[in-house]
Amino acid sequence: MAGKIRIGISGWRYPPWRGKFYPKGLRQAGELTHAADKLSSIEINGTFYSLQRPEYFARWRDATPDDFVFAVKGPQLITHVKRLKDAQTPLADFFASGLLALKHKLGPILWQLPPSFVFDPERLSAFFDLLPRTTHQAAKLAQEHDPCLTGRAYLEADAERPLRHAMEIRHNSFCDPAYIKLLRHYQIALVVADAVEWPRLMDVTADFVYVRLHGSEKLYASGYGPEALAEWAARLSAWAHGQQAQDTHIGAPAATCNRDVYVYFDNTIKVRAPFDALSLMALTGQSQRSTQPTLF
Repeated sequence: MAGKIRIGISGWRYPPWRGKFYPKGLRQAGELTHAADKLSSIEINGTFYSLQRPEYFARWRDATPDDFVFAVKGPQLITHVKRLKDAQTPLADFFASGLLALKHKLGPILWQLPPSFVFDPERLSAFFDLLPRTTHQAAKLAQEHDPCLTGRAYLEADAERPLRHAMEIRHNSFCDPAYIKLLRHYQIALVVADAVEWPRLMDVTADFVYVRLHGSEKLYASGYGPEALAEWAARLSAWAHGQQAQDTHIGAPAATCNRDVYVYFDNTIKVRAPFDALSLMALTGQSQRSTQPTLF
């Protein structure tokens, strides 16, 4: 059986989308439900800027269909400020902030490095060693949170599930077979990032593939036409069926196995992301869940 392909968007609260993707008259509180009725996954990016609260994650969980999945972006405090150093307590705070309240809807965790971060195998290895690989490990780590979270921490896993991690790089020094080897050793997915300013690598390094489509002509703004979307659809199908995408690889071929694929459109500025996501869903044989607006 082929892996599951999930196609969605990065974030969902964008005022310019109102009256275009979101129907006129739709309250802001209903925007997530509207998006989730059409797409199969959304990347939560507010977690990058600040710690959220358990009740927010629970609200997002309850506002989406039962088979919906969220990807969650790791905090910039860890990736950009501390640059992966001294990450134990910030990681505990992140997992204590409420991720486990998503329960079975918690999908991959995205770690986005800044453009100035160069390939440092020792620092990466030390960080990867800290990452929890199951929900029970995450709950145990969360118990080490900073005292400032006392009274607002979520520390329980409702079931034992695997956790998946993906890393996005933005510096050419990562175009090194040693990086691919390191990711495979730790079973961290290399993020396939389509953007004009950063490397676009397509090596498969884990049991899933994580794709971020930022706009390859103009960052966060340019859309994807029929030809480009058809090319991406072919890549997604190849990955889901255990094949390699015929593009830039710097490491040895990956083992052949069917893989889940997560795709997020981040070309959000000109309201292209949700419509490009729906077009790609159609090309991969997926239909949007609902065509009716949700007004509440």
